[in-house]
Amino acid sequence: MTADSDHPCSGFAVMDKPEGVTSFKFLSTLGRKLGDHIKSGHAGTLDSFAGGVLVCLFGRYTRLSDYFMGAGKGYEAEILLGEETDTLDPEGAVVATAPVPTLIALEAVLPSFRGTIMQAPPAYSAVHIDGERAYERARKGQDVQPKSRPVTIDALDLLSYEAGVARIRVVCSKGTYIRSLARDIALACGSRGRLSALRRTHSGPFSIAEAIRPVDFGAGSLRVLTPGYATGLGLGVVQLERDETKAFSNGLPLFRLDTFADLESSVPVAVFGPESLPLGIVSRSGSSWKYAFVLGSGT
Repeated sequence: MTADSDHPCSGFAVMDKPEGVTSFKFLSTLGRKLGDHIKSGHAGTLDSFAGGVLVCLFGRYTRLSDYFMGAGKGYEAEILLGEETDTLDPEGAVVATAPVPTLIALEAVLPSFRGTIMQAPPAYSAVHIDGERAYERARKGQDVQPKSRPVTIDALDLLSYEAGVARIRVVCSKGTYIRSLARDIALACGSRGRLSALRRTHSGPFSIAEAIRPVDFGAGSLRVLTPGYATGLGLGVVQLERDETKAFSNGLPLFRLDTFADLESSVPVAVFGPESLPLGIVSRSGSSWKYAFVLGSGT
């Protein structure tokens, strides 16, 4: 489903970001095609050396970024064993070298990285340390050691291993750094490592097969939230009748709408009107429901 005619520049697009450009600059080039007055955002940064799926949001849909960003991600990556850079990618300076491990040694350590693990983000990352981005401290020459936090690796498969380069496929939770995964896998098998290539293959329910090339992007590329997309993002779904649709869009307290009196869900819920018109999202507030925001017009 594409963006509605009343808001032609409000929606999201599943883009195939090319390598060699930051997510911010890439998003800016898309925004200029829609008009300088259109707000824009994205659901999960891709480093400049990386490519693949980048979900970009425009207009009112920028308010949905947290929900899109919270979905799991999939990647295909190449790890260069025997060398580590300060950024853990091809763009950094070499800080350590070590012998290249054997295939047997590499395969032996992979099981320990499946499931929920503790992972320290890279020094060159956007995590905050005492109110400052880690990469800002690293660029000043400070010793940056971000704290480890739990992440979940749902799948980790070795696709090939040739000439010290391991190709892997990863499915993981929000907040997982594939650069850190490359570093830690290499250390576990007695070596050093960094990424040499990275491609995001999916973000939540959106795959690389449906991603749009920048040259093909325009207002007609924008989609709106559907019940299927909402489910894929891990949201609950509820559909209102016409009378409740109008009341919801006008901000009537949710306890006065019958649908929400009996609604049970442990996650935020995407709300739709007739013909799957996206209206907004609600979330729990104690024992009742509250508006996260209202998205649709209700007309």
